[in-house]
Order: sequence, then structure tokens, then C-alpha cells
Amino acid sequence: MLRYQWKEAVRFWQSKKGKELSSGQKVGRLQLFEITHRKKDGSPMTPKAGEIIEKLKDKKAEYEAIASSESSVHLEDIDNQIIAEVLGPERYGRVRFQGSLINPTQYFGSSSRQYMPSTS
Repeated sequence: MLRYQWKEAVRFWQSKKGKELSSGQKVGRLQLFEITHRKKDGSPMTPKAGEIIEKLKDKKAEYEAIASSESSVHLEDIDNQIIAEVLGPERYGRVRFQGSLINPTQYFGSSSRQYMPSTS
């Protein structure tokens, strides 16, 4: 996370809305990306961030339509797949939006191949 993103994230978590979300509700990786890449007025930080946010939302809508017909699909798995498709695979030894101390095995479990996008 870049310094300006960190400052924005801290500012958000100290806000009323951030405190409401942090009161027991888990924030997903897609939601965290959107929170940290928007200005106070709600507009994207950069045009590139705006494009990525739109791609993430479009993919999320596609996957939710599929998930509604298949009960075996978990929304958290969908978020991970969407991030891998839009932003590329995770770099070795780290998980996006989880800080430098979390590795794939800690986040995804012992079958750390889960975080790799499917080859099909």
C-alpha cells in the first residue's frame, strides 16, 4: 500500500462510516480496494484507479450471477478470483491488501495454490 493510500485508509477507519463497518463486519478485499482508491468526494484517486474499480464491479456482477445459480460458490472465493483476473496473480509470498506480514498460506490456508488464478 502506498503512503497516500495508507493515510486515506487510516482516515476512513477513524470516520463514522469506517467505525460502523469495523464493528464486527468483515470488509472484503474488493471493498478495501475501492475504499483506499477513492478521494473524500467519492471520485477515484486516478483515472487508472477508476478503470480498475469499474472492471472489479463488472466482474463482481458477472460472478454473483453465476453464484446465484450455483450454491457451491463462496463469495470470498469470488473476490479472490476477481482480483486475480483484473490485477493479475498474487506476487510470491504476499497477498494484496493484507499488508506485508500476511503470506498466502496464512490468508488462504495450507493449500496456498488457491490464490493462483485457474488455468482454464
